Amino acid sequence: MFSINPFAELTLIVPAFFLQLFVVAMVLLIIIGTGLDMLHKKNVVYFFRNASKAKKSAKKELSAGKKTAVILKTVASDIATTSELGFGKRRLAHVLGMYGTILFWIASVVLIFKYSDGVTAPAYIPIIWHVGAIMTCVGGYWFWFFLRVDVSAEAHPWYRIITADLFVLALLACATFGLAWSFSQSIGMTGLSYLFLVLFIFANLTLFGGVYWSKFAHMFYKPGAAIQKNLAEADGSRDNLPPPADAPEQFGLGIKREQPKHY
Repeated sequence: MFSINPFAELTLIVPAFFLQLFVVAMVLLIIIGTGLDMLHKKNVVYFFRNASKAKKSAKKELSAGKKTAVILKTVASDIATTSELGFGKRRLAHVLGMYGTILFWIASVVLIFKYSDGVTAPAYIPIIWHVGAIMTCVGGYWFWFFLRVDVSAEAHPWYRIITADLFVLALLACATFGLAWSFSQSIGMTGLSYLFLVLFIFANLTLFGGVYWSKFAHMFYKPGAAIQKNLAEADGSRDNLPPPADAPEQFGLGIKREQPKHY
């Protein structure tokens, strides 16, 4: 199973050009959905206004080198390792899901554009595709069943679904049906593989076509927000918030009664 390029099998009934066109269409859906989301929520306008206000209240002017250092540190820590979640289960689940998705998507693009027209893919690329999908499933299902705030902290049932859940559910459906499609191919169950292929396609349409209604666009906003926050810390503007108090934090003994999980 892990050595199979499922897209190569698909080109026996669908020309590779249509697979590539589908990928391009999904990218366009991301761009359109994110653009509509930006127009509706005015996120970019808010970021620019906030940055302008922060610049006026800055205590010191940062050099280009200092700004670059802050940005690189933010990318390496806040973005690449989601350090804002601290050292714990939530961070591990997010890292698994994030890097699994990245591997899954990159391997999909490589397999479709380079190895779906009769050219045999190196064994490691299908392995990356499968491992990425598995990592996405492990991180995503762990988050969905055990770590969601409204489940773990607010006692809602795990099967309660709201619009904001569209992204994680569609992403999990893509990875799950992709693995099922590949597995059914590997054991020669043609009819079942077609069923999982249809579900895989529908899951992708939901994921990339639902950008406007889901949290997909947050993947683009969060890096910008993290960079702006750290630059504001470095120049002293602190997003117009007061500095931390010098007094020690006093929570009382009650804080030891249970694990901190009320976000």
